[in-house]
Amino acid sequence: MLLVLSAEHRAHLGCLPRAGDAAVGELGHLALEQLRRGAAPRACEATARKLNIDIDTVQHGVEGLTYLLIESSKLMISENDFQDSIHALGFSDELNKSLLQLYLDNRKEIRSILGELSPRLPSYHSLEWRLDVQLASRSLRQQIKPAVTMKLHLNQNEDQTAQVLQTDPATLLHLIQQLEQALGEMKTNHCRRIVRNMK
Repeated sequence: MLLVLSAEHRAHLGCLPRAGDAAVGELGHLALEQLRRGAAPRACEATARKLNIDIDTVQHGVEGLTYLLIESSKLMISENDFQDSIHALGFSDELNKSLLQLYLDNRKEIRSILGELSPRLPSYHSLEWRLDVQLASRSLRQQIKPAVTMKLHLNQNEDQTAQVLQTDPATLLHLIQQLEQALGEMKTNHCRRIVRNMK
C-alpha cells in the first residue's frame, strides 16, 4: 500500500533537500517531539540557528515529516512501500535512506502515541427493546401507529450508561439495511487490507 501525499505535503517535504541530508535527523527529532509534547516554536528557532537555515524551512520540514511519519505508521506500511512512496519525491538515495531509517526506528512509538490520543468510545453491553402499537385515539378511532423503543446499555471507562431510542419500524428497517451493507463492505479485500494494517 503506497502513501499518497497531497501537493501541500510534497511542498513541505521539498524543504528537506534544501536543509541538507544531515538535517533530517534534527528535523525528525523535532517531529517526534512535536508528536510527544506538541508544537515547540523555540526548539524550531534553535534548530534553524544550529543548521543555519531559515525558520520557515524548519517548520515546513517538521510539518511534512510529522505527516509522513503519522500516516505511514497509521497504515503500518512496509519498508518497500515506504521507499516507493518517498521515491516519488525525487530525493537523493542518501536522504531516502535517512527517512526510511527514521520511519523504521520510530513507527512503533508513533503508533503508541496515536493510540493514546484516540478517543475512548463506548462499547456495546446489551439491548432491551419493546414494540408499542397505538390502535386508536380520541380523534381517530382506527389507526395503527407502531413504535419500537430500545434501551441501549453501553460500557464506557468501566461505567455503564444507557441510551433510550425510539423509532418507527420503517426507519429501523432502513437502519438495519445500512448496517448490513456496511458489514458486507467489511468483507471486501480493500477493507480487510485496511483493518489488517490498523492492528
